[in-house]
Amino acid sequence: MFESLSTRIQEVFKSLRGEVRLTTEQVEAALREIRLALLEADVNFNVVKAFVDRVRDRAMDQAVLRSLTPGQQVIKIVRDELLALFGEAEGGLTKHAPTPRVVLFLGLQGSGKTTTAAKLGRWLARQGRHPLMVSTDVRRPAAIEQLAVLGEKADIRVFAPETRDPVARAGGALAEAKAKGFDTVLVDTAGRLHIDEELMDELLAIRNAVQPSDLLYVADAMTGQDAIKSAGEFNRRIGVTGVVLTKLDGDARGGAALSVVSVVGVPIAFVGSGERLEDLELFHPDRIVSRMLGMGDVLSLIEKAEQAFDKEEAEALQEKLRKNEFTLDDFRSQLRTIKRMGPLESVLGMIPGLGDLKQLAENKPDDKQMARVEAIICSMTPEERRDHAMINGSRRRRIAAGSGTSVEEVNRLLKQFTEMRRVLAMIGQGGMPRLGRGMKLPPAPSKAVAVPGKKRKKGGPWGLIKTR
Repeated sequence: MFESLSTRIQEVFKSLRGEVRLTTEQVEAALREIRLALLEADVNFNVVKAFVDRVRDRAMDQAVLRSLTPGQQVIKIVRDELLALFGEAEGGLTKHAPTPRVVLFLGLQGSGKTTTAAKLGRWLARQGRHPLMVSTDVRRPAAIEQLAVLGEKADIRVFAPETRDPVARAGGALAEAKAKGFDTVLVDTAGRLHIDEELMDELLAIRNAVQPSDLLYVADAMTGQDAIKSAGEFNRRIGVTGVVLTKLDGDARGGAALSVVSVVGVPIAFVGSGERLEDLELFHPDRIVSRMLGMGDVLSLIEKAEQAFDKEEAEALQEKLRKNEFTLDDFRSQLRTIKRMGPLESVLGMIPGLGDLKQLAENKPDDKQMARVEAIICSMTPEERRDHAMINGSRRRRIAAGSGTSVEEVNRLLKQFTEMRRVLAMIGQGGMPRLGRGMKLPPAPSKAVAVPGKKRKKGGPWGLIKTR
């Protein structure tokens, strides 16, 4: 989501890093570019003005301008002020709540409340909690059925009474949780295309009936400042304890995320970064800012890896590497594991130095290429995946036809797999790959020396003898 804003800010920092001393004119020019980048990202105007003023006051300090690393000092100031935009509150649910905890989802229609309820249920289940979900949206067609389907997919119990009264449905779910030992009740409420009195009265009645400890406003990050205005109105009328920003993996400009805390006055609790039920994360402002400034996000990468990789599978793979038994089946399994970590572009953005994908080669790896590689491997027989050496020319043509690719792509995959297998085997045995044996260096440039009396095969009075 922050790709455009991140690129603009990093370009400003590049111009500052090369300077031994900074002048007030250079700082003002950098602040002007940052201001434009924030405004283009749809950040609230008042938030931008206050942000730039604070950065200017700190960056113009003589201790900064005369320091040995003025560019780094300005970067630190910008980072600190970006963190200040998100406030000091940590993401997640409120720290203290009665049991069972009641979470009420608020928001306009289409913001993703129902899906977010299922995602939070899945997230709570991974934390060892036992959530119960209920839908009070009796107006939108198939809203109750949608939550039931998501609950089955997430393996979360859904309370489904016969009554069509929203308040009675929420109260019944709370009574069910107390009777059967559920520690969290997730209440999905109805939305509207715009805020109206009927909606507010219904939400107030539900709030008074179940006394929620968490009131989460679900905002679509694609709607920008409109989401902020709606969140402010919900906070004024109902009360909001936190915001969930959805669709952070989209092409939204990021203004909603940077404005919501300052304008609405409530923290961001969770962020949704994909369509899968696993794509809900605690909001960590320091990690978001680090990604935005191109510094990576190693902690989030580790957490995703821990969720995606199975410990027993990792140990079995290590044993295979030690015995040089790594097969195309294992390679396919690792590709699927990486896909479970989320979009490849997002994963690469967490690695320091790879945040700006435009700096990579034109044929940078992406999810489509990974899908083509997986299709090629799936088109092979089990015997071919276990022993890639048996794949001859006719088999390669069959594999290419079956996967919808070309023979050249099949050849490229097999060549890369063979080289990767060799390198992994050496690493698995505690060694390091050395150039010159399996990995070929490019030939040194040849010098052509003319030798009189020697004739080339295709004529000419001079022969060419290549010397190193």
